[in-house]
Amino acid sequence: MRLWKLLGLAGLAGVAAGGAVLARNERQRRAYTPDDVRSRLHERHAALTDPPEPPSPAELTVGRTHRLARLLRRG
Repeated sequence: MRLWKLLGLAGLAGVAAGGAVLARNERQRRAYTPDDVRSRLHERHAALTDPPEPPSPAELTVGRTHRLARLLRRG
């Protein structure tokens, strides 16, 4: 019976700690000014607008894309 009480208390402590972490993260997220959010969005957009490099033929032969590699070799 004592083991179940300890496990229950440990579970409650875990839930309380998780709630505290979530509350802290929410406070930090809401502390951004509109200018901070705008600048971060602009940075993320600039990083995404760079075109990705095409995969190498070696990468195309791995996994499910082997059919695509065969088609590219034919054409």
